[in-house]
Amino acid sequence: MIFQTYSPIAPLNHFINHFTYYRHYDCLHAINRFLPDGNTEIIIDLTGTPKFIYDNVSLQTIQECKKVWISGFRKKFITIPSGRDMEMFIINFKKGMVYPFLGIPLSEITDRVVDGDLILNPMFAELRNQLHECASADTMFHVAETKLLKNFPGITGNPVVQYAVRRIMAVPEMTSIKEVAEKTGYSSKHLIHLFEQQVGTSPKIFLRIIRFQKAISEINCKKEINFARLAIDCGYYDQSHFILDFKSFSGFTPLDYMKRKNDQMNYVPIQ
Repeated sequence: MIFQTYSPIAPLNHFINHFTYYRHYDCLHAINRFLPDGNTEIIIDLTGTPKFIYDNVSLQTIQECKKVWISGFRKKFITIPSGRDMEMFIINFKKGMVYPFLGIPLSEITDRVVDGDLILNPMFAELRNQLHECASADTMFHVAETKLLKNFPGITGNPVVQYAVRRIMAVPEMTSIKEVAEKTGYSSKHLIHLFEQQVGTSPKIFLRIIRFQKAISEINCKKEINFARLAIDCGYYDQSHFILDFKSFSGFTPLDYMKRKNDQMNYVPIQ
């Protein structure tokens, strides 16, 4: 199995968290439940076989993905292959920072996985062809970095949205959307419009997902959890609100998640 990541140089590092390359991920299960994490990713499949998205209940195939696709901001979990016997190159964008590369409102792809041929710049299809010719992950990272730098859009997005995203991510347990809007000087309505355009959802839902992610991170790091204390630490009004939100985003209660989780945060084995 090969699994490598790389963080690109400036100015790409302002937009992109990292590139990931993996091949032949070794796992016993075939299907994962992928929990909402606030991210948007471009996935480049380096095999010749399609990949599938499954119905969350029946596990029947509902979508086929080939070559290059983009996974938008998710407000709910999706069911996907585990990664076994795959070869993938993934561009993981920083939260709220894919908009300059896409050029359409992110709300158009919220909770969707979209074929790259439909909305992405053709350079991503060209990049896939170039990656096929690379002999190592390091070479792939260099080729992708060079390609994206050459086609860098040269715009930075709205600083108000960037501030709001950073504020929510830094202290989700202490942040209110009203407070964020007041700090920006924008009305709540205008901030919501900008957020939906450049992040893919409203500030309120983004905050809920970041709080959920804070809880997931804590659960993954510890063997024993005081859920009442965790709920307060993550900014929930009480434990019942925490459990409702957790189940809404994951399909599990926090206790059920603890029993099912593995070493991959946000990927829960289903079958």
